[in-house]
Amino acid sequence: MTLLADLLATIFDRRAASVTTGSYDDSSLLEMVDALMVTRSETQVLGLAREILARFPKLTDEQKLAFFRHLALGMDIDPQAVRAALNAYEAAPSQSTYRAFLAAAEPQRQELVRRLNQAPNATAALVHMRTDLLRLGRDDATLSAIDLDFRHLFVSWFNRGFLVLRPISWESPAHILEKVIAYEAVHEIQSWDDLRRRLAPEDRRCFAFFHPAMPDEPLIFVEVALTKGRASSIQALLSEDRTPIAASDADTAVFYSISNCQPGLAQISFGSSLIKQVATDLAAEQDGLKTFVTLSPMPGLRKWSDQIGAPWDPDTPETMQGLAAHYLVNAKRDDGLPFDPVARFHLGNGAVISDIYPTGDQSPKGLEQSGGVMVSYYYDLAKVTANQEHYIATKDVQALPSVKTLAKATAGTIGTNETPLHGQST
Repeated sequence: MTLLADLLATIFDRRAASVTTGSYDDSSLLEMVDALMVTRSETQVLGLAREILARFPKLTDEQKLAFFRHLALGMDIDPQAVRAALNAYEAAPSQSTYRAFLAAAEPQRQELVRRLNQAPNATAALVHMRTDLLRLGRDDATLSAIDLDFRHLFVSWFNRGFLVLRPISWESPAHILEKVIAYEAVHEIQSWDDLRRRLAPEDRRCFAFFHPAMPDEPLIFVEVALTKGRASSIQALLSEDRTPIAASDADTAVFYSISNCQPGLAQISFGSSLIKQVATDLAAEQDGLKTFVTLSPMPGLRKWSDQIGAPWDPDTPETMQGLAAHYLVNAKRDDGLPFDPVARFHLGNGAVISDIYPTGDQSPKGLEQSGGVMVSYYYDLAKVTANQEHYIATKDVQALPSVKTLAKATAGTIGTNETPLHGQST
């Protein structure tokens, strides 16, 4: 695969290198965008796309906003043309009238992004361009439609069928390991020694999704600990003093960190596929692995507790355990989904809430966001698909009886378990 990718990259680089870009030196970025949209020359498409993508990162924020507003206002759909095309299709449905409607309903900027993507290394550049769009257009309604166009295209380009699952180990290239350190978003990697402890021992694993157009950029990665029994403390799991076990002695795989790597791919979901694929691969690799669980944070617990005025006492594990169970089972957003973003992710993947650990994370970050409480989600590979379908259809929070009993008991003291406890989620 690498040899083929290198060969294709060489071909594209030589082809692009033959394009004369000097003629664009006196052209503005927007003039080149307009030229890119009208040219029928493949050579010019490559040259213009490469030049636009090379110039964009060097723009000031004000210039980038001007570029995005040109896409929003100058390359939008024409509502009158859309209505006319729809009326024509309604009056006489045919292939031609339907094609005309589709053409009218698609904004020109989608075709612009497709043409830009023909340049070498363009996919990564476009992902970075969306990062700027999300950063600069966060509060600009005019620009929000552009983001839907990027998402529409990225969902297709980063479809699971195009992604490659690769293990990351201590033997992986340094530039990949550096990115694992940089992108770890759940439990910060403090040093190269810390990274080695997470990757080198026989009972540790890390896997990432890559895209062929971005072979040196992990899209998302998951860190896994192979253990005997379930883990209840992230500090114990990552301790310098722990004694590794033989992988063949492990009976449990603990997914303790999942990190998205590309801000420009926000809301393009890979996590569900990653966990299920890794769990399936590990089960095939190690016959002794029978249990697949997470050791997960609860980033919304403190915020929700403050909103409803619930008792908050990290020095009393029993109180925090009950509060966490009540929060996970009963706290909902206005759309009926769980308040906690991590709970929405795992329950949406078909997992079940199985355990709550009141002293699971004693780090400053863990104490601040959840009083140190962590939760375990159980992935039953034989039932995960049925669980996922049930959750999508009913939004019912699936938890083991012990968790539901604890939630019900706590609800009686600080709220009701019949009416969802709404809040403003992150």
